[in-house]
Amino acid sequence: MDSGNWDLKVPISNNIKIFSHVLQQEKIILRFGFLLLLVGSLFQLRAQEQPAAFWDEIQSFRHQDSINPPPKHAILFVGSSSFRMWKDVPSYFPGYTIINRGFGGSSIPDLIHYADDIIFPYEPRQVVIYCGDNDLAASDSVSAEIVYRRFSQLFQLIRQKMPGVNILFVSIKPSPSRDALRPKMAGANLMIRRFLERQPKAGFVDVYSRMLDATGRPMENLFIEDRLHMNAKGYAIWQKAIAPYLLKN
Repeated sequence: MDSGNWDLKVPISNNIKIFSHVLQQEKIILRFGFLLLLVGSLFQLRAQEQPAAFWDEIQSFRHQDSINPPPKHAILFVGSSSFRMWKDVPSYFPGYTIINRGFGGSSIPDLIHYADDIIFPYEPRQVVIYCGDNDLAASDSVSAEIVYRRFSQLFQLIRQKMPGVNILFVSIKPSPSRDALRPKMAGANLMIRRFLERQPKAGFVDVYSRMLDATGRPMENLFIEDRLHMNAKGYAIWQKAIAPYLLKN
């Protein structure tokens, strides 16, 4: 031990007391550090145990499929609440076999996260996607470019797993309640449209322009009270826009 750290003029008993005090302080620090580490680990474990967003809805789909398996090679509608609330979508497209897997207020990363649950198992011949406006509404930091990159990632994921499938994107709609986001929506739509024009077996459905009035603003009479989701008039516009792109049986 380095004698320079101790005052040799002080009685040995005092030095022992000082040394014991230092050891006690070190033990307290070690115990506190261990406690922090333990608490941090518990928080991390709890976070891992929490199900991902919309987990319950996805499990409901899986339960439905186990009881009544949908047919293979149908047309799959997948996306956010604009599809989820289109509960009678098959009646708008008679003669087509349609599976609707719209869920929650989902965004494009949610579709990517659950692709193994609600896209690939159905082996569809065509995938119709509506998503993107929730991405923009989630944060001011989400730009049109980010939405485009997210969609491109989803497109490549589907194309990698199902090279022959036809992929159809329904443009982000203009909603009165999200009118401030229209410039971003228009920008994302344009980038996605240009991207899809370069892809085989792909299409872009423009519902955006069909839902604007003569002044270029969203038509209020197409929406329910929340001014975000559509009524039957709004879905009738979507039907006319989408129908020419659907693949025949």
